[in-house]
Amino acid sequence: MATGTHVVEVPVAVEKVWDYVSDMEKWAKLVPGYRAHNMVNDKQSTWRFEGSVGVIKKSAEVQIDILEWQAPNKVTFELKGLTDNFAGNGYFLAEKIDDTNTRMTGFLDVKAGGLASAVLNPILKPVVPKATQMLTDRVANAIKALNA
Repeated sequence: MATGTHVVEVPVAVEKVWDYVSDMEKWAKLVPGYRAHNMVNDKQSTWRFEGSVGVIKKSAEVQIDILEWQAPNKVTFELKGLTDNFAGNGYFLAEKIDDTNTRMTGFLDVKAGGLASAVLNPILKPVVPKATQMLTDRVANAIKALNA
């Protein structure tokens, strides 16, 4: 199992963070390795990624399902590999610091299954925390840019 958590302060009101993270269409393109996505409905989408780990280049398709929206603080989702045997979950959490500042947390937990899990899980351990940090920072920067 690979887990990543990253916290960043965003100089905007919690409602503005919520407006952004509650719509996965807005942040899908910010995910590291993103190539394309298709919105099935407002709670489900499929994403295609490409990435390299060492000399191995890999493509993967993932289904993302929103599990819950808790306005204006938390959006929770799960993910399932469509081309590879892995699954996980994650969330964005927005906590009001004051009227113009918000603490935003990005969290992701991924676990490979099946025969390849013995090889993939050790590879995912360092990758997931870095990807979580990159995505959380990219979302925070996009929110800052929209509200500058």
